[in-house]
Amino acid sequence: MLLQQIAQYGAQQTRQPLSDEVLHYAKRAFLDWLSALYPGTIISPCAELLAAHRSELGYGHSSLPGCGTTAFAGTAAWINGSVSHAIEFDDIFRDAAYHPGCPTIAAALAVAEDQRASGLELLTAIVVGYEISTRIGAAVQPSHYRFFHTTGTVGCLGAAAAAAALAAPGNALAMQHALATSATFASGLQQAFRSDAMTKALHAGNAASVGVRAGFGAAHGITGVPDILEGPVGFGAALSVDPDWDEALRDLGKQYNITRITQKNHGCCGHTFAAIDAALKLRDDGIDASEIESIVVDAYKTTLDVTGNFNPATAFECKFSLPYVVAHALIHGSVRIDAFSTARMQDPAIRALMTRITLNEDPALTATFPRQRAAKVTIRTTSGKVGAHFAPYRKGDPEAPLTDDDLNAKFDELTGPILGQARSKALREAVWKLDTMNARDLALATDPRMF
Repeated sequence: MLLQQIAQYGAQQTRQPLSDEVLHYAKRAFLDWLSALYPGTIISPCAELLAAHRSELGYGHSSLPGCGTTAFAGTAAWINGSVSHAIEFDDIFRDAAYHPGCPTIAAALAVAEDQRASGLELLTAIVVGYEISTRIGAAVQPSHYRFFHTTGTVGCLGAAAAAAALAAPGNALAMQHALATSATFASGLQQAFRSDAMTKALHAGNAASVGVRAGFGAAHGITGVPDILEGPVGFGAALSVDPDWDEALRDLGKQYNITRITQKNHGCCGHTFAAIDAALKLRDDGIDASEIESIVVDAYKTTLDVTGNFNPATAFECKFSLPYVVAHALIHGSVRIDAFSTARMQDPAIRALMTRITLNEDPALTATFPRQRAAKVTIRTTSGKVGAHFAPYRKGDPEAPLTDDDLNAKFDELTGPILGQARSKALREAVWKLDTMNARDLALATDPRMF
């Protein structure tokens, strides 16, 4: 059965050395996850989750980075997974329309600290979770994304794979049962994107927590349904249309998807990125925002469905508003955390420019979703000048990846204000040598609370 083959890979990978390249990309993924996590600790739902679980804090060995405390592994994964998804700076596997880092790394870190695992074991578990879940995610797209948030659904399997890799290394049967159990708890509805509720971030936390519990359970004998993915009333039948299960096995253990991850260059929904990049190119070419008469954005249908909000009122809504982030990019030259301050969101110039934007679906781009994320931006100025740029991919995609220096700068930018520059630099340097340390040596629970 499908899960048997996938689980065999997962178990074998825990006993095989990672190549230098794959190990390096695992460190990149972990560093980028921390970049998204720390700023998430100072916005909702972090404080709310800490309050809700206050009786569970201070126990166990799984850290809550930036919160100055610990929790048992399942609770730590729940909180860290949610918090790291809140700021919208987390990574993406494009082919699966999926953010693998939040559920997978939140689960892996929680279990690694609980189990006193080495840094190398933690990085290996991250790789296992990424490789298994990204392929399952790609197998059920694009139909899965019509109703479901892949990070909440497929993320359960990424988290379970990582947890099982640490809780029962080398045990293919435990890996299989962890994946099977997690699959039946997969959840997360697209409707959560359509409001200012905190639910979307919680999808990642739930997936991480499900994975931890499934992994620990399987390591101690809890069994799961072996054909849960391809069975007649299983994951694929319920959550997809004609899933391509060959995709779930393609090059598994040979080509590593963790080397093809998109890491965000903008602090908002990834469906807006190609349009932002195109707009910034036109700005660099001399388009002055004060002289713009009209902007036309041609994009794939999901961009319009998810980010077509012309009247966003909150930071969350602005992050999912293509008109807002494109207008902000044209006026300010970037879309980082400061784009979602109250002053920026209420800026009359941004709001006025948004009214000059038209969004169109390009059927050709819709047909290539999710494997291509492209957009074309055409701008006409009041003087009659017309500029157009087609962005076939996004900065941060595998075709134009962020460099290690880019990731270091992003980490410093996002964690420095939370940790202080000295601690931020020390942690960054530790991540790059994590394979020579123990997971607990990062001392993530000692970071002071900033709220």
